[in-house]
Amino acid sequence: MYFIFYGAEGSGKSTQAKLLADKFQLPYLSSGDLVRKYSTEDKGIMGDVCRGSLDKGYYVADSEMFVLWKHRLKESDVQAGWVIDGFPRNQVQAKFLADKLEKYGHQITTVFYLAVSEQESIKRLLNRGRKSPDGSLHDSPEKIASRLKMYQKEEKAVLNFYRRQKLLIEINGEPSIDVIHQAILEQIKGKKWG
Repeated sequence: MYFIFYGAEGSGKSTQAKLLADKFQLPYLSSGDLVRKYSTEDKGIMGDVCRGSLDKGYYVADSEMFVLWKHRLKESDVQAGWVIDGFPRNQVQAKFLADKLEKYGHQITTVFYLAVSEQESIKRLLNRGRKSPDGSLHDSPEKIASRLKMYQKEEKAVLNFYRRQKLLIEINGEPSIDVIHQAILEQIKGKKWG
């Protein structure tokens, strides 16, 4: 099973992706984890790029993300399935992922889109208070607004990309964690995978 969780930052996709990964004992993969891993472990160019992105609170460019994901998707622990959170963020990344999966003989099972309002995203991210590697606050209202604006520019194209392939399932991301998790499991049960 190959699941993708898509939505704005603060939509709860990480929480739901981890719950589903635990439920089906699948590896949980996220762009954020990859960037943080390289920022602490890589002393070369990729490490510099990732550290810079975390310090400034911006996304890593597509070309660099492709390098990180290409390495990760080749690793043996992810060949039998995974749950991905935070990738793809745009249509170029969606096409890249589709090409890579085809190359490895895998197919996306479902893309869960967690829909939340912008106000809810901002409120959750400010409450989270995530820190940068240097200990400063990663999220400020300005940084969050800037990233959400970037996300919103790409959202429609990504949703349409997966909608056309009949892979997209929209879930209301605003109720409680458990209600959302149950809604996701119901969808999977309905598709006869669970």
